[in-house]
Amino acid sequence: MRTTTLGSKGPEAGVIGLGCMGMSFGYDMAAPRDDDTSIAVIRQALDLGATLIDTADVYGPYTNEELVGRALAGGHRERAVLATKVGLVVSDPTGGPDNSPLIVNDGRPERVRKSIDESLRRLGTDHVDLYQLHRVDPQVPIEETWGAMAETVAAGKARHIGLSEATVDDIKRAQAVHPVTSVQSEMSLWTRDALADVLPYCNEQGIAFLPFSPLGRGFLTGRSSSFDDLPEDDFRRRLPRFQQDALRTNLAIVGQVREIAERIGVTPAQVALAWVRAQGQYVIPIPGTKTPKYLADNVGAGDLELGAADLAELDALPAPEGGRYQ
Repeated sequence: MRTTTLGSKGPEAGVIGLGCMGMSFGYDMAAPRDDDTSIAVIRQALDLGATLIDTADVYGPYTNEELVGRALAGGHRERAVLATKVGLVVSDPTGGPDNSPLIVNDGRPERVRKSIDESLRRLGTDHVDLYQLHRVDPQVPIEETWGAMAETVAAGKARHIGLSEATVDDIKRAQAVHPVTSVQSEMSLWTRDALADVLPYCNEQGIAFLPFSPLGRGFLTGRSSSFDDLPEDDFRRRLPRFQQDALRTNLAIVGQVREIAERIGVTPAQVALAWVRAQGQYVIPIPGTKTPKYLADNVGAGDLELGAADLAELDALPAPEGGRYQ
């Protein structure tokens, strides 16, 4: 796979990464976990050049970091650009919608200082390559949180630090304290908010941009055509875009992506990822999967260059029906 760097001053990584959340958290919560397959997928990702491995302490909570740590044991850690996050906590395991976990912000400096050590223990390493603030806590000045994040770099516990779902103002305030290596936000053919200002700012500043859900939470692959296709405990059943009426309208987007894929002889997932990749030199999408077949499909987008006409057609796709969240 082709490579880029994590921003203008970060480490080299494959142009497609791997998001590990869904291996233990977030989608079909009732489905049994298959940690052996997930570990094999993480190692396969490294073999294929998808070296940016992304997790977070809140995923599970905690169990996803432990899973990634087991996958990277035995000499695999050196091949990975390992990223984790801090700043969200599960305050009530069943206090959210439909008995889902209730997750709240916690950007207190003392939380950052404690959490980095706990994450390193679970991951089985002495440092992470990228430590990210999962969400900016509105109750804590970002300068205070970011200062604690910078301490992890000074202590050698993190090589670089990044933000997630941040505004341009957040990024600028953090930059005044310590360099921002990356910004992680949702971006895909049906979520383009970052194109307005955050991504242009990152491109201008040489900051890596790490799109999560670059396949529209799986929708852009074309594998789901009905609300009923989603498992009973899948949190996408609570998202406006996946409600049956909205989903029926949004299938037109998938249809156009599929037409382009068939025309150039690739899969819809590869078209969707290649469009995301085309948005900047340091854009590294991190699609999540726990299936070897889908991993290989995603990684195949790393060497796909879409033509100008295809990009223009994708740029012209309509906005989706429904918001990102309730």
